[in-house]
Amino acid sequence: MADLTTNFIGIKSPNPFWLASAPPTDKEYNVRRAFEAGWGGVVWKTLGSEGPPVVNVNGPRYGVIHGADRRVLGINNIELITDRPLEVNLREIKSVKRDYPDRALVISLMVPCDEESWKDILRRVEDTGADGVELNFGCPHGMAERGMGSAVGQVPEYIEMVTRWVKQYSRMPCIVKLTPNITDIRRPAEAAKRGGADAVSLINTINSITSVNLDSFAPEPTIDGKGTHGGYCGPAVKPIALNMVAEIARSAETRGLPISGIGGVTTWRDAAEFMALGAGNVQVCTAAMTYGFKIVQEMISGLSQYMDEKGMTSTAELVGLAVPNVTDWQYLNLNYVTKAVIDQDACIKCGRCYAACEDTSHQAIAMSEDRTFSVKEDECVACNLCVDVCPVEGCISMRELALGELDERTGNKVGTYANWTTHPNNPSAQAAE
Repeated sequence: MADLTTNFIGIKSPNPFWLASAPPTDKEYNVRRAFEAGWGGVVWKTLGSEGPPVVNVNGPRYGVIHGADRRVLGINNIELITDRPLEVNLREIKSVKRDYPDRALVISLMVPCDEESWKDILRRVEDTGADGVELNFGCPHGMAERGMGSAVGQVPEYIEMVTRWVKQYSRMPCIVKLTPNITDIRRPAEAAKRGGADAVSLINTINSITSVNLDSFAPEPTIDGKGTHGGYCGPAVKPIALNMVAEIARSAETRGLPISGIGGVTTWRDAAEFMALGAGNVQVCTAAMTYGFKIVQEMISGLSQYMDEKGMTSTAELVGLAVPNVTDWQYLNLNYVTKAVIDQDACIKCGRCYAACEDTSHQAIAMSEDRTFSVKEDECVACNLCVDVCPVEGCISMRELALGELDERTGNKVGTYANWTTHPNNPSAQAAE
């Protein structure tokens, strides 16, 4: 069987599935249950300094976006960092690490942006025996208004400065958690690397308002008639997270910087996708909050079976496999031409492909009087919309045209253009002519 053991920046764990810093990792009771369920590691919910106490709201803390079947697609969270005393957290961390020495235990930290505050808390967490620290530069609500969280993560100079302090005053491996609430995710990652970070983790939550109550006219969750923006997470943010992970993995300035992937990981397949794009492990929150800690068992068995089928013996073999295939649009092969094909035996004649294509795409699907649907190749641009909206998996597919085959839509033989740089629609190519 595939060995799922991971060694992430020197932190060993029996599998690559960690719980992210969040409500599920707020106390010893939860973390012990998580380890018993099989999680390879946890990032303890963010600790703060012993300054003014953190006071969380006592009303609803989560808003949600549901799918049509009530499946949770995304959660908006307005909870702050831990409101439990620092000494209590540190004592519990030490106890858990002592009893589970083979599991990864990383402490998330967020304190005011001054050197003494970081020096003090690092001195205190050193004694717990934890495996590393994660710097929370991502939280977009509550703490950002106090000059912490994403307020730091949006300023590369601050990221570099604080990371240097952490590396100066601590022997522990340092992971910098990045905010997605920024224009170019590569800039903060570069700053973390300059500061000496051992790794980055991303993405933290996305600033959001998930819904508005149309009776009270207040954002939800609502606290005494008022609402606020919060952090959005869950399956809905996965595409954003995958792109940001890939950008860091393939950038020349950050290539080789270890990545812990976060954002909507719900299944083993999600985890494998993050790892293929360069993540050395993954962190999970929403899936655990939705289905409970034992969901990790399905992730473990699924990833193990997939790796066996691929002939992989370690997770390191999977990490980064997809990175060379991520490119910029201008380098895509314009000789590659496909056309939609409908499997008439599988078709249930619902007409969804016809309606979508006729109303919103290229009018490339014909409907006969007996509701038989067929593709008009001379109109099909292979946009894939029909495949995406079809309710029958595999009913519609894309056929690749062979080199030299005539594309009825354009009248050109496949193989005319090498890529965008030679395409007649490219202004540069037009100027050269």
